[in-house]
Amino acid sequence: MPDFLTRTIVPTMAVDFRHRARKRFGQNFLVDRQVIAAIISAIHPQPEDNLVEIGPGLGALTTPLLQILNHLTVIEIDRDIVEQLRRDYPQNKLTIHSIDALQFDFSVLGGNQRIVGNLPYNISTPLLFHLSRFSTSIQDMHFMLQKEVVERMVAEPSTPSYGRLSVMLQYRFTMEQIFTVPPESFRPAPKVESAIVAMWPLGSDAPAASDEALFSRIVTAAFSQRRKTLRNTLSAYLTNTDFNCLGIDGSLRAENLTVQHYVSIADYCLSKSQSNI
Repeated sequence: MPDFLTRTIVPTMAVDFRHRARKRFGQNFLVDRQVIAAIISAIHPQPEDNLVEIGPGLGALTTPLLQILNHLTVIEIDRDIVEQLRRDYPQNKLTIHSIDALQFDFSVLGGNQRIVGNLPYNISTPLLFHLSRFSTSIQDMHFMLQKEVVERMVAEPSTPSYGRLSVMLQYRFTMEQIFTVPPESFRPAPKVESAIVAMWPLGSDAPAASDEALFSRIVTAAFSQRRKTLRNTLSAYLTNTDFNCLGIDGSLRAENLTVQHYVSIADYCLSKSQSNI
């Protein structure tokens, strides 16, 4: 395994900084050359890849990606940056969608999408949930996120970081934290450490709840009060008899259950409601 995959990247000389970051867009521009090279190496792009970059910003990843790719699609909300991208890159190499990524329909970009980006930390969780809707069109994703968020994404059951985000993303993806990045690698520097996470859709191996909306509601209810037992948080869904039928100890807490446990609970509740009709 390459050394950079197992350690924190140490800041080196920064790239040019041409744009004032806008707080309302959650902009923190990656400017460290060593970190940029490490990310490109982790992505390992190929010329024919259907690669999509969310939030290209100053082009820290855009430029080295276009040195390899035949074509790149980017999604950018900041109109000033969009205009700069149009000046800097030829149209036959770069397609720009000037839109909020939270509102973008990724299905229009076809299959085998490889999605990358330094995601704004203020919308990272809703954006990850939005992208989950398009998992069947995605080959893999590599994102820079707040380290704490990445730790929650990859957390295992019965650990402090394991929560709703863990369950809902692990329902669709297998994920790995690759390396961490210090604040000094950005302009302006955020107040937290960052990390690179890789995500791969589970495909046919994914657990499949019969009613995914019900599954989501049950996971949300279970983690709504982490210190309480499942018998309390899921009282609207399960009785003591139901817990016994499921083979789940009602005195456990939400973080003690696996993704498959939650799928089983959702399917059981659906079956129970249908039998009462």
